[in-house]
Amino acid sequence: MNARTTEVAAPPAAQPDFNAIKAKQQATWASGDFAIIGTTLQIVGESLAEAADVRAGEHVLDVAAGNGNATLAAARRFAHVTSTDYVPALLEKGAIRARAEGFNVVFQVADAEDLPFKDRAFDVVLSTFGAMFTPQHAKPAQEMLRVVRNGGRIGLANWTPEGFIGQLFKVIGKYVAPPAGLKSPALWGTEPHMVALFGSQAADIRCVRKHFNFRYLSASHWVQVFRDYYGPTHKAFAALDAARQEALEIEITTLLEQHNVAGKSSLVVPSEYLEVVIVKR
Repeated sequence: MNARTTEVAAPPAAQPDFNAIKAKQQATWASGDFAIIGTTLQIVGESLAEAADVRAGEHVLDVAAGNGNATLAAARRFAHVTSTDYVPALLEKGAIRARAEGFNVVFQVADAEDLPFKDRAFDVVLSTFGAMFTPQHAKPAQEMLRVVRNGGRIGLANWTPEGFIGQLFKVIGKYVAPPAGLKSPALWGTEPHMVALFGSQAADIRCVRKHFNFRYLSASHWVQVFRDYYGPTHKAFAALDAARQEALEIEITTLLEQHNVAGKSSLVVPSEYLEVVIVKR
């Protein structure tokens, strides 16, 4: 009689606690002062508003707006803009910018994965380096598709995995591991992922690889600003002991110097991102 080997099925992998992850992410983006970094990225919002062909009189939603780069870009084109984020302090910074320029923008606290708006309420939905950081990629994609009208446009700016910011997050991940079970935010910077998330309801998806130039006095200046004000790097350094902080600073400085195209006079680091425009069927 032959002995039989009994195979025991592996238990299913535990699902991530998305509520806990989201609360931690929210605290991360609320730390430091992202608005100081955010204002330097204004040109990305302007480029995206042009790519999405934002027109006067259209109803535009900015998702995960931060301190309002795409919001202001759409408002400058005389659109009716609603600006949303799940960090109230960032919306307050956006509101100050809008008031300073005389724009009548609606600011509303909202989760990109559960938008509090009716179906097909907007002509255009925008998100610059925002929706890509949500823990459940399909949810914000579905929500953006739901709230934009048929024939409307969704415009996104997402850091690519190969670009400087994509590489920066890989460096940070060596020191502070991301939550288990989550897909990388940098997938939003790849064409196949955009097709997977939006293709079923898209009449057209256009992806263009572009670069944003980080311009600072030096690599050490960039590290100091991002350590103080940019949530992910601020929290990463705070989670490490002194020796690990020094090691992380050295790795980030090396990465910056590898990408610096300004020579020794200053720091100019091109960072690739994917500009995406989806036309909903």
